[in-house]
Amino acid sequence: MKNEEKMTLREAFSLNFRAFRILRQSCPGLFESVFCDAVLTALLPYIGIYFSARILNELSGSRRPEVLWRWVLLTVSVTAAAALLKAIALRWKNCKEELYWQKGYFVNSKKMLAMDFCVMDEQSTQDLYSQILQNSMWGGWGLTQVRSIFERIIGGLCSVVSALALSVGLFLVPVPADSSFAFLNSPWFVLAFLGILVLITLISPMCATKADSYWVKSAESSKFGNRLFSFFGFTMHATERMLDMRMYSQQDIGTKYLLKDDPHSLNSVIARYAAGPMGGLAALSAAISTMFTGFAYLFVCLKAWAGAFGVGSVTQYVGAITALATGIFNLMKNVGDLKNNGAFLKTTFEFLDLPDRMYQGTLTTEKRADRQYEVEFRDVSFRYPGAENDALRHLSMKFKVGERLAVVGENGSGKTTFIKLLCRLYDPTEGEILLNGIDIRKYKYEDYLQVFAVVFQDFQLLAFPLGQNVAASQNYDRERAEKCLRMAGFGERLDSMPKGLDTCLYREFEEDGVEVSGGEGQKIALARALYKDAPFIVLDEPTAALDPVAEYEVYSNFDRLVGDKTAIYISHRLSSCRFCDEIAVFDGGQIVQQGSHESLLAEQDGKYAELWHAQAQHYAKEKEREEIF
Repeated sequence: MKNEEKMTLREAFSLNFRAFRILRQSCPGLFESVFCDAVLTALLPYIGIYFSARILNELSGSRRPEVLWRWVLLTVSVTAAAALLKAIALRWKNCKEELYWQKGYFVNSKKMLAMDFCVMDEQSTQDLYSQILQNSMWGGWGLTQVRSIFERIIGGLCSVVSALALSVGLFLVPVPADSSFAFLNSPWFVLAFLGILVLITLISPMCATKADSYWVKSAESSKFGNRLFSFFGFTMHATERMLDMRMYSQQDIGTKYLLKDDPHSLNSVIARYAAGPMGGLAALSAAISTMFTGFAYLFVCLKAWAGAFGVGSVTQYVGAITALATGIFNLMKNVGDLKNNGAFLKTTFEFLDLPDRMYQGTLTTEKRADRQYEVEFRDVSFRYPGAENDALRHLSMKFKVGERLAVVGENGSGKTTFIKLLCRLYDPTEGEILLNGIDIRKYKYEDYLQVFAVVFQDFQLLAFPLGQNVAASQNYDRERAEKCLRMAGFGERLDSMPKGLDTCLYREFEEDGVEVSGGEGQKIALARALYKDAPFIVLDEPTAALDPVAEYEVYSNFDRLVGDKTAIYISHRLSSCRFCDEIAVFDGGQIVQQGSHESLLAEQDGKYAELWHAQAQHYAKEKEREEIF
């Protein structure tokens, strides 16, 4: 992957610690609950090991009833208390984790929603975001891995400390001097034995970490396959695609692509790694870990056979030394996971650290009771990032509240770019845009947005109640929302809905949700623009899917509704905008003509007349076909 270059443990720790701080702030109490649960989970086995050893030693020795009863009562009491605390901690952790899975993912979503639109709209940003989601869904890497690593490291530390406390006697209790195994008392032997155990303990997790590093190596090569799997496995089956899927058997295309690039198949990159070095290293790690257990058993049994301690202590030391090996392995393995996860977190923070580029003004937009606003484009040029040519070139124009402005032109002429600049989704590359004589960059961004209500061509409605869709808020003026819906022509459909404004759109969240047609959705979007009651209302070809007559009717009806507001209509159909006060003709990123319908049509050599006659001829042919059939 892009971040495959050598990463130091220090850098990986820094990245994971930063992620820890972010998640701890997003999910208060989560890591505290995970810590308590991990500590108690690690300690519970050692409580059993310790008390079992005491009871067995007494049974194999003096067998004093009062001592046995004391140990039994202590075992039951301590174990019950620890189990109760463990249950409480687990409940606490489960409650916090329910929120974690929402808030943890929301970290990236929140960044996406908060960043400047011009940054979000770039392909590099979308690629980063897509890669983060793929890393998380594919192998659980990135932010989602931090909680698991934290839990396992805490558990491993507690396990190692507890095992050391219980196994220290194994090395301190001597074998009788007259035993043939007295050499076991030699500090050199003990050091040599410990050296072998440490070496085995370190090599095993190193192999496991190296095996997991192949997830990092295969991330980039599996990216395309993951996208195919996501698309053909989920998106392709979305409701809006099902008609084409059935009619043209498009699933056959998807199957062929998946068979070729499926990241989960036996021929995938990660599968080849698993069958080769990744699987071999994992197997070697398990084998070396087993060797540790074998050496530990050998040492304990030799000392017990020589008479250093009784059968109860054998149980304690065998259990403790085995648990020590497991604890050290898990601890080292998770330090390795922390390092591997650093590569994925690097991508995450590359995304989270994307800077906003738009100037943040401080002026409050003037709230004028007379709605007298004037917008001016003054020699504005704009070029999209990475593009070779300007999308708009030296654009200059003015318009005031109460006017009807139509922006027409062929596809790609710069109409939508003009609206993006007007709404300050982008800032001009050159020139300036003024609101009442002040550069719009000097206004507070959120304040400036309140001046506009826009119905985009690909407007979106949410699977929430109708009233909330209109008001774009959970709490809203019901009377006003209903009035706007009726003004937009949705009254008859509203009257047929049993729950009225509380009717949920679509069925993602409500079984009795209603589906709305494209035309009905358009009316809801228009009502939403009316509800906002902004001085400027913009229609960016929301009726492009309608025929010219229907589009003209929508625009004409909407013109009556906007009242004293400024209405800006974007369309590539000239017939829909004849009623406008002013028509701006875009071509090649410039305004090549501007005036009323009649004045522009009178310019026979102009672009407007050319487009008008071409479209009129097309409409005439359509009408002839309708009459024939």
